[in-house]
Amino acid sequence: MNDKRLRSVSVFFPCYNEEANVERTTLAALRAFRRVADDFEVIIVNDGSKDRTGEIAERLAREHPEVRAVHNSPNQGYGGALQRGFREAKKQWVFYTDGDGQFDFEEIDLLIPLMERYDIVSAYRLNRQDSLLRKLNAFCWTALVNVVFRLWLRDIDCAFKIYPRKLFDEIEMKSKGALIDTEVLARAKRLGYTIGQVGVHHYPRTAGSQTGANLRVILRAFKELFLLYRDIRRTGKSSRGL
Repeated sequence: MNDKRLRSVSVFFPCYNEEANVERTTLAALRAFRRVADDFEVIIVNDGSKDRTGEIAERLAREHPEVRAVHNSPNQGYGGALQRGFREAKKQWVFYTDGDGQFDFEEIDLLIPLMERYDIVSAYRLNRQDSLLRKLNAFCWTALVNVVFRLWLRDIDCAFKIYPRKLFDEIEMKSKGALIDTEVLARAKRLGYTIGQVGVHHYPRTAGSQTGANLRVILRAFKELFLLYRDIRRTGKSSRGL
């Protein structure tokens, strides 16, 4: 890999009832990664959608050889959808974002240079396009998990990250909900992986609706947080030094 191109990368995004966004997001991914990658695949993770998301995903897979569609049935939640994407990835690197089109794939250019210095690159949102309450909840959550796991990252849950594929052969992911980003980063740091950060733009959702801010999701994340802390504390640190 040089500072401008990726040799081999899997790109995926989870979709739940994203019939209005999935085609636009897939085509944007194809444009960006045809430009920056020598070898890539785009994986649409249809997480038990009740609309036409799965049907559109299958059509896109037929039309574009780089695209694969995989389907969770029933819905596995955000964490379950990300787990599926990480397991399905076959290339050297794994990039993921969300299927709602709130990020610009072209900003992968901002992550690539940092991959020379860090094992993982985790972006943070510039001018986050969410409600004040959602931003406040995110600030408090990020502060909490940073203290608990000593991650010291600006935006734990930003859905614009790239990982080495080998990480997912070394860790066991358990979170099915909103804790999934924290879990992967915390387990990676425990193994000694280094994490770089860079800001990317965040755009308003133009179609569909968010599902991650309801009380049940939040309470589940807190329960999983303390179970994860206990689980990670039981594991030893690797020889890589954290």
